[in-house]
Amino acid sequence: MIILPAIDIKDGECVRLYKGVMSTAEVVADDALATAAAFKDAGAEWVHMVDLNGAVEGVRVNSGIFIDVVQKSGLKVELGGGIRRLEDIDYYLDKGISRVVIGSAAVTNPELVEEAVKKYGEKIAVGIDAKKGRVAVSGWTTVSEIDFITMAQSMEAIGVSVIIYTDIDRDGMLSGPNIEQLNKINQSVSCDIIASGGINDINDIVALRDCGFYGAICGRSLYKGTLNLEEAVKVGGNFL
Repeated sequence: MIILPAIDIKDGECVRLYKGVMSTAEVVADDALATAAAFKDAGAEWVHMVDLNGAVEGVRVNSGIFIDVVQKSGLKVELGGGIRRLEDIDYYLDKGISRVVIGSAAVTNPELVEEAVKKYGEKIAVGIDAKKGRVAVSGWTTVSEIDFITMAQSMEAIGVSVIIYTDIDRDGMLSGPNIEQLNKINQSVSCDIIASGGINDINDIVALRDCGFYGAICGRSLYKGTLNLEEAVKVGGNFL
């Protein structure tokens, strides 16, 4: 299981949110590149990055930071937030981003996902973020009536091979991942599932690994020290 430490960027700073609420942003590190380098030293091979401003505004905002990490950290970068046009996808993949995550646009413009998957294959992931099983969009500010399983199956049907599933109510809360929903989505599609939201400690990593998930994104737990990244990578047993 791949362990993806997370770096979320808002207004150029490394922050974490509680349940995705922008007003709760807490600065957790001084420098994105230095943070990524520390993740690399701990054994990580990937970093999950999010442009929080982009997620709300629907455009690239903090792209310079992400490109800097790609070029200097030695990590593979998975990036989401505000990627809603093929031009954005082309830009980031051309700059060396390893995997682009399409979130809101997968709901509002599934044709974009289909076009991107045909062009880039497994370099395209879809982020499904849900509150009480309903898919949220626009930086989690709007909750749709779309069920997360229905969404996952529709993405699988157009060729998506990687899905990142986040239970928004668990995100940043250190309350443990929503294993029930994660198992449901994992059993409903053949896509590789990356678990996100709520991971607190090594027991959560063990549980996710034993359920057979492809990856796990860890954020606040690393910054608060409840999870040791080096241990998590070893327990997860990184694969690509």
